[in-house]
Amino acid sequence: MVAEETQGQSDPLVSLARQAVEAYVRDRVVITPPQDPNRAARSAGVFVSLHLPDGSLRGCMGTTEPQRGSIEEETIANAITAASCDPRFYAVERDELAGLDISVDVLGPPEEVNGPEDLDAKKYGVIVRTIDGRRALLLPDLEGVDTVEQQLRIACRKGGIDPESDQYRIFRFPVKRHH
Repeated sequence: MVAEETQGQSDPLVSLARQAVEAYVRDRVVITPPQDPNRAARSAGVFVSLHLPDGSLRGCMGTTEPQRGSIEEETIANAITAASCDPRFYAVERDELAGLDISVDVLGPPEEVNGPEDLDAKKYGVIVRTIDGRRALLLPDLEGVDTVEQQLRIACRKGGIDPESDQYRIFRFPVKRHH
C-alpha cells in the first residue's frame, strides 16, 4: 500500500480529529466516536499532525500500533495529545483553532527490512530500533525529506541513535494519509 491521500474537508477521520481538538481546547471535553453498526471496528496505529496556516508544524503525536478499540478512538486520543501534550510545543489555544490544518495518518503494519535499499521516503514511513530500546519513527512523504538517507538520519537523530556507531534495525510501514 502506498501513501494515499484523501482530499477535502469532508474526510471523516480529519473531521473527527478536528472535532476532538476543538472540544478539548474549548471545553476540556473528550468526545466519543460516532457509532456505525454497519462498519466493523478496525484498529491501527494513527498519527495526527497539526499545522499552522504557514505550513509549520504545530503538533504531531501518535501510536505505532493500536492502543484502543478502533481507528476512530485512536484518532480522537492522538488528536487531543497532539494539541495538548506534544513536548515540542505549548498547548494549542482557542484563537489558533480556525487556522489549523489537520492530517491523520493511518499506519499499516511495520515490516523489518534488510537495509536502506528496501525503503522509499515518499512511499513508506520508517522506524529505527536499537537492541537497548531506543527507537524513533518518521512518517513518509514529509516536506524537505526527499531521500532515504535524510529519512534515516532524521529518524536516528529523533531516537538518540548514532548511525555510525550504534547497531539498529529498520522497519518500514505503509500509510494512508487523510487531509
